Amino acid sequence: MKLKSNIAISDNGFLFNPETGDSYTVNPVARDIIRLMQNNMTFDEIKMIIMGKYEVSDLVLDRDYHDLIRMLEIFNLTVEPHEHE
Repeated sequence: MKLKSNIAISDNGFLFNPETGDSYTVNPVARDIIRLMQNNMTFDEIKMIIMGKYEVSDLVLDRDYHDLIRMLEIFNLTVEPHEHE
């Protein structure tokens, strides 16, 4: 799954879609995940980095990551459907 290349995210967690003018706010963990996704990192790479930076369990991170992916898909911020990992 990839984000659309024109999606911008600020340091404060504001996500902006220039195609629609829509903007969203995400928390710091989601912001970091989105930035890592923009760098074409795999789920396993993202998971390792996030778990090293934040105090989060494996189970919680898996759930929250997949919830974030679903949200990005719902808001049409992805270029291809999410494949379950």
